[in-house]
Amino acid sequence: MPWGHDSERCVPWLNMFFADAALSKRLERAEGFACREFAEARRRLFPESGSEWIECAGTYAVFDGVGAPTTQTFGLGLFQEVEAASLEVMEKFFKQRHAVVNHEVSPHAGVAALDLLCSRGYKPLELSNVMFRRIEVPEVSQREHVRVRVTGENEAELWADVSSRGWTHEHPELVDFLHGMGLICAARKNSPCFLAEFAGQPGAAGVLSIHEGVALFAGAATVPELRRRGLQNALLEARMQYAFEQGCDLAMMVVEIGSESQRNAQRQGFQVGYTRIKWQLSV
Repeated sequence: MPWGHDSERCVPWLNMFFADAALSKRLERAEGFACREFAEARRRLFPESGSEWIECAGTYAVFDGVGAPTTQTFGLGLFQEVEAASLEVMEKFFKQRHAVVNHEVSPHAGVAALDLLCSRGYKPLELSNVMFRRIEVPEVSQREHVRVRVTGENEAELWADVSSRGWTHEHPELVDFLHGMGLICAARKNSPCFLAEFAGQPGAAGVLSIHEGVALFAGAATVPELRRRGLQNALLEARMQYAFEQGCDLAMMVVEIGSESQRNAQRQGFQVGYTRIKWQLSV
């Protein structure tokens, strides 16, 4: 077929996102913002928690409790060159609160940043894939008996219960911890919580965090007794439609390398933007 005068066909790359430093900045800032909002929500609910955050050299450093997965930094080396002085400020921030120092670092921070971390005694702790896709006019499938909706203000307990049961069916000892995390998640601003129901029974929970056109998809889990009913796909479609209606152009999620979550994301059009390393300061 001749391309004619269709400008979008003549330059198909106009509708693409390139996996470059500019993209990484948007994605890392969006996730850092989500963790920042999590700490603020915890502080509102539990003022004695001491949760807080700072910005240093373009990096968000978030303290959300000792040992919390949200206690770490985002954006290191992306917005400003990493220097020993700025690292010392962030290290002091965590150490004063008796927390381990963790930095989530994009490869676009550069070799010099990684070299500095190594010279200061940091070691790689974790690998993850940051995935993304363009948000377009969604195609919502019709599924019998399945309904997805945004939860109301009085449904935080319900959403937290479904989420925690979905995540901990093989680790029941973590139910109370994740239920508490779910309550805080439901209290965040700019982060609508979604509930998927099968025949009227709540069965899956997911959340969306929105920041400057980026929609971060996270926290999706299904209770064991309602799996393989299409709830996860329905959750994804509903969140994609919501993000589109909010004017977002970019969707992201962070997954374990080679995991089932990564395969599911790829089936839904997400692609790997880059592999990220979490660095931890050796005690």
